[in-house]
Amino acid sequence: MERQPEPGAEPVAFSAQTRLSGVDFSGTRLRKGATDAVEAFVGAPADRALRAKVDEIARSGGTPLLVAENDRILGAIHLKDVIKPGMRERFAELRAMGIRTVMITGDNPLTAAAIAAEAGVDDFLAEATPEMKLDYIRKEQEGGRLVAMCGDGSNDAPALAQADVGVAMNLGTPAAKEAANLIDLDSDPTKLIEVVMVGKQLLISRGALTTFSIANDVAKYFAILPAIFVAGFPGLGVLNVMGLSSPQSALLSAVIFNALVIFALIPLALRGVRYAPASAAALLRRNLTIYGLGGLIVPFVGIKAIDMAVTALGLV
Repeated sequence: MERQPEPGAEPVAFSAQTRLSGVDFSGTRLRKGATDAVEAFVGAPADRALRAKVDEIARSGGTPLLVAENDRILGAIHLKDVIKPGMRERFAELRAMGIRTVMITGDNPLTAAAIAAEAGVDDFLAEATPEMKLDYIRKEQEGGRLVAMCGDGSNDAPALAQADVGVAMNLGTPAAKEAANLIDLDSDPTKLIEVVMVGKQLLISRGALTTFSIANDVAKYFAILPAIFVAGFPGLGVLNVMGLSSPQSALLSAVIFNALVIFALIPLALRGVRYAPASAAALLRRNLTIYGLGGLIVPFVGIKAIDMAVTALGLV
């Protein structure tokens, strides 16, 4: 059963700007929040012993919250975020894909640094307000970077709307869901790894097929063009670098090879090119080497072999 507030009590809601919350009743003001926010509320710093305890909590990766009554600090609360198992490995996968991970949090710098080190993120932004999150994303975008943002709170809504890809958690607030492009029904931000992998595999497969097709056509022209125009332009005979037997055998060999290579590419088109985490430059080099260079070499070998076969069989 939900406890009802005391008669005459006035709750003070938490906000990213004040960084504290509480309640006022019967002349008493209770507050709970970030260390500096509560110190500003009471108008005095915490004593040395309490400050040392707050720093100890923060360095351990916990979130220290101070509790105050009127102008007196009562003590500290230790909150601890539990890092999901395997998060460091998941972030390492993103790093291998060339994706830089940044944790944006309202925690103090000591807590943020400890959690970032434990989780294995590349960078962090501590004590972040909604305006700071928005400015950070805009700065990254101005540098030519594509930014994806995961969030679940109302304070994340402006940043989710600004990001190139905004992903809200299903357990998040309505404001976050409205601002995002996608909603993760499982509320698992590491699912972005699978999303990125599928997207990259689709792009790589399309690029591989296109690269092979263009290179393949270039090679086939060395068989087809001399065969078609050599009678009218004898000088084109120098393009017959394959040493094909005759114009007729060259055309027939090219047609047969084209039919065979289309059939051979069907499994590749259906299955796709397997994606292995790597930088964009490394993936481009791999595609050009395998499908670009391969697309040039295979037709030369294949058409020449077919030409020798059709000539030996006396088909032309």
